[in-house]
Amino acid sequence: MSKLEQVLILEPSGELKFKGPFTEVVTSNLKLNNPTDKRVCFKVKTTAPRRYCVRPNSGVVEPSSSINVSVMLQPFDYDPQEKNKHKFMVQSMFAPEGGIDNETMLNMWKDADQTQLMDSKLKCVFELPPEALENDLDAAKEAKEVAAVPPVKPNIPKPSPEAKRPVTQEATVAVKTVNVGSSASDSEMKKVLDECRRLQAEVSKLQAENAQIKDDGLRQRKATPSDNQTFTTEFAPVAQRSAIPPVLYLLAAVILGFILGKFIL
Repeated sequence: MSKLEQVLILEPSGELKFKGPFTEVVTSNLKLNNPTDKRVCFKVKTTAPRRYCVRPNSGVVEPSSSINVSVMLQPFDYDPQEKNKHKFMVQSMFAPEGGIDNETMLNMWKDADQTQLMDSKLKCVFELPPEALENDLDAAKEAKEVAAVPPVKPNIPKPSPEAKRPVTQEATVAVKTVNVGSSASDSEMKKVLDECRRLQAEVSKLQAENAQIKDDGLRQRKATPSDNQTFTTEFAPVAQRSAIPPVLYLLAAVILGFILGKFIL
């Protein structure tokens, strides 16, 4: 069974226009005319209930009379390139006999026979003054241009060819040669110093032994004033040792001079 034709006459009939700017509440008026001789109940619905405030959103239109409905659009950031899909629908049906209060109205719409309902649909249209529309279009264009600009890359200088040039084999060999030569010189110098210390220790030891022998011989001569020399033969080997230090001095001087001459040359 087809729907009943709407008996109310809507002004405007096809669309609700809202004129910006939309920084504050914008109101569009909808007039409902009842040309019949019966009372008609109505109710206004929308696809965006959070964006609009409707007063009254339901009621009764008496026979051969009309009622004005105010549709108030709440403030929002308007984008001229955004497609508006908001719509309104005015449902109606003939009122029952008798009085109608709010509770009766609520139960009536809740228990209504869907075949007895009539409706009309309107779409919402947002309009801006020409100068405001131009400004909004320019702002949207600038925003897109800014978003399309690629990020600036930091200008990092490239390394020079000399910095990229690998270390050659000759340079590596030269470095190794210097390091090896330095290590060899340090090792030889250490050996020379150790040898000098050893020779000085031996010379000091021989000097101490020589002084001890001289002291012992002097005490013996004082204790035996006679010409008996029996005890002297006992120290002959030691007396021979007392002649060794000059030889060691000479040997040490030759070795030290040879080592020092090697380093100087």
